[in-house]
Amino acid sequence: MKWQITKQFDFCYGHRVWSQELNQEFSLDGCLMCRHLHGHQGTILIHLESQNLHNGMVTDFKHLNWFKSFLDETLDHKFIIDINDPLFETLLPHFKDKKNLIEHPQGYKTVDFAVLHNEPLHLHEMYQGYIIVDFVPTSEQISAWLLGIIAKKMEPLDVKVSHVEFFETPKSKSTVYA
Repeated sequence: MKWQITKQFDFCYGHRVWSQELNQEFSLDGCLMCRHLHGHQGTILIHLESQNLHNGMVTDFKHLNWFKSFLDETLDHKFIIDINDPLFETLLPHFKDKKNLIEHPQGYKTVDFAVLHNEPLHLHEMYQGYIIVDFVPTSEQISAWLLGIIAKKMEPLDVKVSHVEFFETPKSKSTVYA
C-alpha cells in the first residue's frame, strides 16, 4: 500500500519571465506580458507519500509548518529574479557585478546589506524585496525548486514528495513529479 497527503500554501510574489517567446499561431498575438515585471497570488500543493504509516499517518501536517515559515519569511511579497536576467544590472544596480550576494542553503541568494551601509532606507527596503535564483522563475522552475527544498527537509521523516502543484493563477498550474 501507499498513502498520500496534500497540504496547500498561499503566498504573493513577483517575477519576470525574461526568456518568454510566443508562437503567434497558438498565442494569437505576440504580446510578451510575462516579460513585464508582474506579480501573482501563488498557491502550492505539496503531495507527500509513504508506504508506511507512522502513528497512523504519512506524517503530521504540522511537520510542514517549517515550509509555511519558509514561504512567509523568504518568498512572500518578494520579487524572484534570475541572476542571468538582462535587467539584473538595472534592477539591482549596487550589485550589478553579481558580487556581495549571500548564498542560502535552499538555492537562492540575497544581497549583502553591508554594501549598503551608507545608503538611504528606501534602498535597503527595495533590496530586501529581491530573491535571486539561477533559473528563469517560471511556474515550472519555481515548483521544481520548491520540490527539491521540501524533499531534502522531509528525508529524516522517511516521507517522500510525490509531486508539487503550483498555481500561478487560479486557472494556470504547473506540476512537477519527483
